[in-house]
Amino acid sequence: MNVPRRSAILLAFVATVAITASCSSGDSSSTDSANVTSTLPASVPDTTTTSTTTSTTSTTTTTTTLPLVDPRSVGQPWGSTVNGVLTFKGNPTRTFNGTGPVPSAPRVLWSYPNQRMCGESSEYGEVRTWCGTGWVGQPAIFERDGRTWVVFGAYDYKIHFVDAMTGEDIIPPFPTGDIAKGTVTVDPDGYPLIYHGSRDNMLRVIAFDGNEPRELWSFDGRIEGRRWNNDWDAAPLILNDTLIEGGENSWFFGFKLNRGYATDGSVIVNPVETFRVPGFDDQLLRDLGDDRVSLESAVAVYGDTAYLNSSGGLLQGWDISSVRTGVGEVNRVFRYWTGDDSDATTVIDEEGYLYVGVEVDRNNARAREVGQFLKVDPRITADGADPVVWRVDVNSGVDSGTWSTPAFHDNIVIWPTKPGKVYGVDRATGAIVWTLKVGGPNLSSPLVVDDTLILGDATGTLRAWSLTGAEPVQLWEVKLSGNIESTPVMWNGRIYVGSRGGMFVAIGDE
Repeated sequence: MNVPRRSAILLAFVATVAITASCSSGDSSSTDSANVTSTLPASVPDTTTTSTTTSTTSTTTTTTTLPLVDPRSVGQPWGSTVNGVLTFKGNPTRTFNGTGPVPSAPRVLWSYPNQRMCGESSEYGEVRTWCGTGWVGQPAIFERDGRTWVVFGAYDYKIHFVDAMTGEDIIPPFPTGDIAKGTVTVDPDGYPLIYHGSRDNMLRVIAFDGNEPRELWSFDGRIEGRRWNNDWDAAPLILNDTLIEGGENSWFFGFKLNRGYATDGSVIVNPVETFRVPGFDDQLLRDLGDDRVSLESAVAVYGDTAYLNSSGGLLQGWDISSVRTGVGEVNRVFRYWTGDDSDATTVIDEEGYLYVGVEVDRNNARAREVGQFLKVDPRITADGADPVVWRVDVNSGVDSGTWSTPAFHDNIVIWPTKPGKVYGVDRATGAIVWTLKVGGPNLSSPLVVDDTLILGDATGTLRAWSLTGAEPVQLWEVKLSGNIESTPVMWNGRIYVGSRGGMFVAIGDE
């Protein structure tokens, strides 16, 4: 992804936005039915990024010069300690897609394992067999001790640890109690830990420093006050030794991990819950008339603010600066209601704008008014003010809209829809620049590396398009077995992805 350099004054603003922003308790509504709405950004205060705080766990005064997530990290790898794509869409702003070079004549280099990965699971009271990897199941990939690891959850009730070069197990898979959905997150600070939630209700910390994986901690999603269900689809983030995650029980959590090593050298954790805030509010429940308000999309963080969206369409910004400073509380600083289910993860650009995808599920009046592709300015919080910079209506009835998390290429945001149409949208204006058509229902999210778009579809076809011209030009395609619902990842010129056909593959040149 190529991004312009932002101004120093904007960086200064971002470090303090969570502290200076005021919380909007109501919805910012608009009755504008136009395809594109222009909204001026909020003014940027002239402040500095340096703050002095006293930790609640130490008597030492700590001075910090950067927020939890530096705005300059947009489009970049998640730090420099661990080399890889460590979480869904690579970093806390969900904007890093991996590294090339893009294959020129790709083929399947290996297929894993030697039989289909399948398991039974219940959905809406019906038990059926699920195979392979599914929606949001992007693999994590990283370098460790001279070896490239690929780690992913699958529908065979397992989390797999595979050698990226050979397709063989590095250590045995970790067993879960139900299908292992969603994207694994690898510890960005170098601890031999992964973080993953399953449909068996458990959010886990798993160590991989021995001959086999071991569970160090788990948290049961069946809490008091839960809404909808107890699954964990979203990829967690680790910031300042704190695990932050939203659950399908509709709550947003923070756990101080207290990572370290035992005297025998094995990695240890001692998690303590530091915050728990709702992904819903009374107003949302009244407006919806139902309690389908789960948090299925991954949280995105910019500066000291975490953004999460819900199946009830509630987009929220939470000031989590206390994770950095050790003082204060987690407070809501932004609220906007899209009206309909938003399972796609919010993506944040270099200037702090949010790109929010909405599916058409309830298809209520609010959803029809708001649209399905949104660029949102979270600095606009005044009651009655509309934070939507532009909106694009791709509503073609129930089961349309988008489940996909968008990707950037220069000044274009690339957004697939479930029916299979892919849009290139001007990031500044919201104008549709180009469109493509792939096989629907499309749930996979686009991958952009080295001016190339890579996308899988429901026909099991993985395609690449050059983005160097005015419109995309297809370069190649590779046929796999089964719907590609998962999002691919690229690392050092190889593409890794699973499909509903039951297998996980590596794709590259000879």
